[in-house]
Amino acid sequence: MLQTIFSPLNISDPFADMRRQQSEMNRLFTGSRTPGPSACYPPVNFWAGQDSIVMSIELPGLTEQDIELTVKDTMLSIRGTYPDSEKGDDIVWHRHERSDGTFLRSVELPFRVNPDQIEARFENGVLTVEMQRPEDDKPKRIAIKTT
Repeated sequence: MLQTIFSPLNISDPFADMRRQQSEMNRLFTGSRTPGPSACYPPVNFWAGQDSIVMSIELPGLTEQDIELTVKDTMLSIRGTYPDSEKGDDIVWHRHERSDGTFLRSVELPFRVNPDQIEARFENGVLTVEMQRPEDDKPKRIAIKTT
């Protein structure tokens, strides 16, 4: 697919085309199954403290049996399957924006987590995962002696 790199209609913002192309490249390389500007699916939020990470993942319409959660080193992976959409000769789609089929989303964590200290809860279509940092991986304060 050949696209214009610079559009003369975008004179007020000469970088708009570059941002659009970057967004398209991000979408292609992240394996996004959803149309539009979203970069990855499913949407993930996570925050980290010194000792733990909490992640929330939107997975509407799934049950805990539809989701597989794995961790290795600093990579957390979420795999799931949405049921296939209705198919048939008598169905004419006017919009088909919801994903179906299998997805895989891997997220790089800022530090290793202890796989034995991970708690995952699924409520109202949101998976919340709390992960603890191993004791031997936590930053240690080093005392400085004076002479």
